[in-house]
Amino acid sequence: MHEPPTGERIRLLDVTPDTVNLLISLQRGQAGGFNDFGIERQAPPAEAFTEGRLRSDRKGTFLIERRADGALIGSISYSAVEHGPGVPSRAWRIGIDLVPEGRGQGFGTDAQRLFAAWLFETTDANRVEASTDVENLVEARSLEKAGFTREGVARGAQFRAGTYHDLALYGRLRFDQVD
Repeated sequence: MHEPPTGERIRLLDVTPDTVNLLISLQRGQAGGFNDFGIERQAPPAEAFTEGRLRSDRKGTFLIERRADGALIGSISYSAVEHGPGVPSRAWRIGIDLVPEGRGQGFGTDAQRLFAAWLFETTDANRVEASTDVENLVEARSLEKAGFTREGVARGAQFRAGTYHDLALYGRLRFDQVD
């Protein structure tokens, strides 16, 4: 299993049985906002861990650590998406969640850029994709700065806070040029 990536300002850390409670506490502290689905966060079952890590060949989650002080500022995850039969049609869908203290400083952009590059390095996927609420302009800009291209809108795709929301869809391909 490949080691998680480290960048200049952030490091991704595996979620292990010893650190899963840190992940849950970070997620529980995120009341309100674009990632609040009104669902109580629970620890994943033991079978979700592969070789002691909360990741597999289909999905996984990492903690985001700010390197300057070792603070945990969020989590980032991936899951396989099939756009046709066979592994060549598999893409990775990523999602990120930052604590308020980690926002507005470029850490989300750093994490998404680093994570997409790592997925391309360690898998055969040609595509990494993400989505965000059309009203989440900060995340939209973060994805664009991380090398993702806005590809469209999925109307009424997400049920959150008692109503349906439109999602802006983003993609990054293996050979896209990223600044």
